[in-house]
Amino acid sequence: MLPTTMKTIEMREPGDPDVLGIGHRDLPGLRDTEILIRVTAAGVNGPDMVQRRGHYPPPKGASDLLGLEVSGEIAAIGKDVTGWNVGDVLCALTNGGGYAEYVAVKAGHCLPVPDGVSQIDAAGLCETFFTVWSNLFFGLPAQDGGLLLVHGGAGGIGSTAIQLGKAMGMRVFTTCASGEDCAYAQSLGADRAINFKEEDFVDVVRDAGGANLILDIIGGDYVARNVKAASPDARIVQLAFNAGSKVEINLMPIMLKRLVYTGSTLRSRPESFKSAVAADLRKTVWPLFVKGALTAQTYKVFPFDQAAEAHWMMERAGHRGKILLSPEPQGVTVADR
Repeated sequence: MLPTTMKTIEMREPGDPDVLGIGHRDLPGLRDTEILIRVTAAGVNGPDMVQRRGHYPPPKGASDLLGLEVSGEIAAIGKDVTGWNVGDVLCALTNGGGYAEYVAVKAGHCLPVPDGVSQIDAAGLCETFFTVWSNLFFGLPAQDGGLLLVHGGAGGIGSTAIQLGKAMGMRVFTTCASGEDCAYAQSLGADRAINFKEEDFVDVVRDAGGANLILDIIGGDYVARNVKAASPDARIVQLAFNAGSKVEINLMPIMLKRLVYTGSTLRSRPESFKSAVAADLRKTVWPLFVKGALTAQTYKVFPFDQAAEAHWMMERAGHRGKILLSPEPQGVTVADR
């Protein structure tokens, strides 16, 4: 028997992490093509920070609660859903609403928990793997032997991109903020970790022949520097602008090098696109967990009533891998990894 209400993490108003607190709501309604998930854990991601500050409103029809990925067990199934059963364990990309004990998710956006990954750790997979895979590899020519430059290699997106790049046969360079972060990135398979406080990544990458593919979450002056670091015919993908999105840049090198400069946000993409990415991940990427080529990277798990602390940790960028939240604090080991 399902409860009628659930615990949630509510945002009182836009602001810093201290606006987050515990609330209670009715369980979400379940559409015919959706699965109701009893949440084991939810991932904390950059878009959550932006929405909390009031700059990333949810799409029409989506939950106003934060939380774009979860893991858990199926509590109920819509009448048009096939291939899943009540009690199955899964992880899912949500359109919002993950910071709750229950969330309704499109069935096509759900994936089984990969073999060898715990149910809690699986909460940190979908947002970053959907994002990195769809932007770097999904439906695109193979880059085997090419050089991938990943900015912010110690974070959730960065740690995923490093692993996927290596699994796809690329050389991977990454930028990090400290020697410890560099060591962590290299433990994931990075061929070269660049402490950006001590070295210029442009010089390092150009000495290696230039980057064929660049993944950037920084923006600011990195936009022009990425163009300098890119090889001819390279592709530069912008996923965030932590250092600002308003920049002055000379476009001539983009033309002369025949560069592709692009970017995207995942949440606003059509449901059919996300379902196609999920199917490709299940076929191509999820088996790599079994082979040991990919591993979940959980840094710390916080109970729901410490959501503000989890967001402060994310804001300070002192973590390596993923930060998670769980509604069941008695079942959570809160430990740095």
